[in-house]
Amino acid sequence: MEKPVQAINRYKADLRDFNFLLFEQFKLQDLCGKAPFEAWGEEEIRSSLTECYRFAREVTGPLNAIGDATGCKIENGRVIAPRQFEDAWKKLYEAGWISIGVSPDHGGAGAPLSVAVLTLELLAGSNAAFAMYPGLAHGAGEVIAAFGTEEQQHLFCERMFAGKWGGTMCLTEPHAGTDVGSAKTTAKKNADGSYNITGTKIFITGGDHQLAENIIHLVLARVEGAPPGTKGLTLFIVPSVRTSPDGTLGERNDANVASIEHKMGINGSATCVLNFGENGKCIGWPVGGEEKLNQGMPQMFRMMNGARIAVGVQGVAVASSAYLNALEYARERKQGSSITHWKDASAPRVPIIDHADVRRMLLDMKCRVEGIRALAVKLAFHRDAVSVYGATDEKVAVYHQGQVDLLVPLVKAYGSDQGFRVCETAIQTYGGAGYTRDYPVEQYCRDAKIFSIYEGTNHIQAMDLVGRKLGQAGGANLQSFLGDVSKFVAAQSSHPVLGDAVKRLGKAQEQVGATAMRMLMWFQSGNLGMVPLSANRVLEMMSELTVAWLLLDAAVIAEEEKKKVDAGHPDFAFYSGKTQAALYYARNVLPGVEFKGKLLEEEDKSPLDIPNEAFATV
Repeated sequence: MEKPVQAINRYKADLRDFNFLLFEQFKLQDLCGKAPFEAWGEEEIRSSLTECYRFAREVTGPLNAIGDATGCKIENGRVIAPRQFEDAWKKLYEAGWISIGVSPDHGGAGAPLSVAVLTLELLAGSNAAFAMYPGLAHGAGEVIAAFGTEEQQHLFCERMFAGKWGGTMCLTEPHAGTDVGSAKTTAKKNADGSYNITGTKIFITGGDHQLAENIIHLVLARVEGAPPGTKGLTLFIVPSVRTSPDGTLGERNDANVASIEHKMGINGSATCVLNFGENGKCIGWPVGGEEKLNQGMPQMFRMMNGARIAVGVQGVAVASSAYLNALEYARERKQGSSITHWKDASAPRVPIIDHADVRRMLLDMKCRVEGIRALAVKLAFHRDAVSVYGATDEKVAVYHQGQVDLLVPLVKAYGSDQGFRVCETAIQTYGGAGYTRDYPVEQYCRDAKIFSIYEGTNHIQAMDLVGRKLGQAGGANLQSFLGDVSKFVAAQSSHPVLGDAVKRLGKAQEQVGATAMRMLMWFQSGNLGMVPLSANRVLEMMSELTVAWLLLDAAVIAEEEKKKVDAGHPDFAFYSGKTQAALYYARNVLPGVEFKGKLLEEEDKSPLDIPNEAFATV
């Protein structure tokens, strides 16, 4: 008989790095105290992150392995999430962590996005499966807040932000996959202005559960006579339980769970197949009313962009805890003697952190985790600047919004891809022990794999980057980004410690600029096959350039701050770690940007040239 899983917290986070990013590198304090962040200052932010970390360790962290072992099940047509999640759900909303970045107009605390993404990291890192339920409810609520009628906002938003009602995003259909434009779900108008919704959606996170009394589905459907493709899709509000204008709940709304997926990871998260209108009684209303018909995709992209940022943060969240757990194990586990005594069988055993390859793996994980976190906070800071300057300085706001748009696919794709690889490296650090359930890293690895698939696979993110974002605003956003990197290179290329690494950054920046021009040439010359074939590599190049820049920027700051503390002070070690992480990444990862650019110059088309029959003869 298998022994029951114990409620033991394994989650770890590095709040010192959080505070470094916010207040030493990006200087969020310069935006605090200004509208709309008047209520937020450095003290409030530090204390909030500290309290959220305590919550993660005491409430959600201990349930991570339990949720994985328990999973979800269907009882009497309803999904039952792990029962232990019920109390955690209540405590989460009582504490206000999910609504920390929500406008006070809808019952939130109005914190900067820079704070909200780090709060998300704490929640997702401690329990990725649980965090998906409130995360989807939050995203769906934001869409209604942005595009809904006043009546829809009044009825749904605060209840969703407060956790009374949940929410989902319903795009994918069995026949279509990521081809959203071929959706077959239909909407037929009724005499009272509502619509009958009919169709099936798959892979719906939190599609049903007992944690909230009602679940508000946002469903893409095609109204009769609407144009084909994505241009003819409308976004509908479809409650799982019908609601009156005052929020009173009525009968079930003919939105039924057909099944739940049995997955590699995130077992505590209910991933559902939903049938709408099996009995012809599923009622929905277009988001924003009749005048917003056929505008479903632009509305949904509001949620998609937020979800893509969140998925990238989830990637680094899980990876960070995997790294910190592996670090703890490496410090405690004694095995083998020092390389300097390798011929001496009687030499004392040393902690495995003393072995060169373990140190390499630890530093590799450290630089990726800290670099991707910096990338996510960089994006969030740009968005916070839009909020502050949007009404007073249009030029500055346009610049910051352009950087947000440019960085979204990088955060999502690179954050999720590298998050999985960090978890894989963490298992390797443990050796055989890491492959067992005695330690948390095997679950982290299983949970992290989905992030590169969620919210549009990472190839879709790459195509978004090369097909839309690089040329957005006539290429001005990319030029501003490359200009920012160039200014840093010019200012720091003679740095006594980091100068050589900064010069490598300059070469990588030039290569990314040249590669962007190559992509444009392929578009203009009709060599379109090379675009999707190369898109993933281009996204990697730009991501690695960005992460290297942010790590080196952090190291420049760290080198100055290190001069102000004694060698025995914890901050001295912290700042030294910043320098070494930047140097490692610049020396071992960043050179790949130039190499990948040269590979693109060769225009290898072998994946296009190979006949279908030649892949295998079976």
